[in-house]
Amino acid sequence: MPEEFSCQISPPFLSEGSDRDLGLDSTLQELPMYNFSVEISHTGMEVASFLDKYPLLPGVILVEQGQFIGMISRRRLLEFLIRPFGQELFVQQPLAVLYSYVRTPMLLVTDTTSILTTMQLSLKRSPELLAEPIVVETESGSYRLLDVQELNIISWQIRGIDNLIRYERSQAQMIQNDKMANLGRLVDGVAHEILDPVGFIWGNIIYVSNYSQDLLKLIAAYEQLSSASPVINQIKEEIEFDFLEQDLSRSLASIRTGAERLKKLVTSLQNFCHIDELFPKPVDLHACIDSIILLINSRLQGEIEIVKYYGQLPPVYCFMGQLNQVLMSILSEVVDTLLNEGVRQQLHLEETKTVQKPRIEITTEVVSQEASNPDAPDSRWVLIRIADNGSGMSEELQQQILESFSLETKNGKNTGLAVSYRIITVRHGGKLNFHSQIGIGTKFEILLPLV
Repeated sequence: MPEEFSCQISPPFLSEGSDRDLGLDSTLQELPMYNFSVEISHTGMEVASFLDKYPLLPGVILVEQGQFIGMISRRRLLEFLIRPFGQELFVQQPLAVLYSYVRTPMLLVTDTTSILTTMQLSLKRSPELLAEPIVVETESGSYRLLDVQELNIISWQIRGIDNLIRYERSQAQMIQNDKMANLGRLVDGVAHEILDPVGFIWGNIIYVSNYSQDLLKLIAAYEQLSSASPVINQIKEEIEFDFLEQDLSRSLASIRTGAERLKKLVTSLQNFCHIDELFPKPVDLHACIDSIILLINSRLQGEIEIVKYYGQLPPVYCFMGQLNQVLMSILSEVVDTLLNEGVRQQLHLEETKTVQKPRIEITTEVVSQEASNPDAPDSRWVLIRIADNGSGMSEELQQQILESFSLETKNGKNTGLAVSYRIITVRHGGKLNFHSQIGIGTKFEILLPLV
């Protein structure tokens, strides 16, 4: 490079990229980029000398008195210099003259743009511009050049890593699904074994109750027909016959109630662990909701009031096991929120003065929605609304939940609500909406289509 140019143009430098692993959400800030700005008053010879000295430099950023004007790529500059009489016409001319001839559309993005988004924008350019470098504007207001070949290599690396992560995630999900299926079969077998002795108790408690009443009638008849001997009176006093007569019926009723409750609990457990078949089947949604409430009843601790407003619902075709998973996930989320809010209110009782009774309202009804096509009939849906009177969610938390609903989650975290959203929307063709307001509460709505 001639000595007279060394003090006129600052040499280019390559910025260092981030040393962290690149991912789907990585931005251009993490990539190395060239910073080489030249005033348009310089000649083409000066720029050609720099391009000859730095063969990896993809182009030149043009500025006028420090203000960004545009960009000339190495390829465009060489194309004009090798034309007939190109060197005679442009080598000694200012870059402003040369730029007026070689100006082409350029791709300008900010450094906060994701790498994959930039790659998509680059591929949308016309074929003659695909090899042109990309101009990146930094947060400080400076401009840098990104080599499109470097962008291609890194973006394909990211996609390769993403495919590997998806494969590993799918394998882990298959293993988890197999574990859950085996666990469901195990729980179903245990529940079946529990139901057998419960059935014995339930089936015989009625006969035992009738037998005891018959024996008490027989003893009363003996007392009426014959005078009681001292020995009988002594035995009746020893066994406290009067108390035994009254308490026997209460004990049998208590046993019957316990057996009935245990039978319902085991049946609910069987329904929750139900393994869905290939096609959906008609399901009583009210029975599903009642089963889930019975399973989580121990967590309510008598502190949370559940109010049910059931409407007249027809049987709904769905996958009962997956629907139970959705109901369990949403109700568990609501219960956790209310219990945590109750603890917080107890800790700040002096400040709040009043403690609101935690409450969950479950509403079911059939609703109609207008079809998008005027000629098509209105669609009918079954609505399940689960609302609480908690403190509500912040806007940030609501946004995180909505982002987790996306099928292309970037963080890879399958939360209970995210899985529930996919079960309702993808598996059942329904809708899962939620709305929350600070100080009022949160409301979840499940809409299932009626076929």
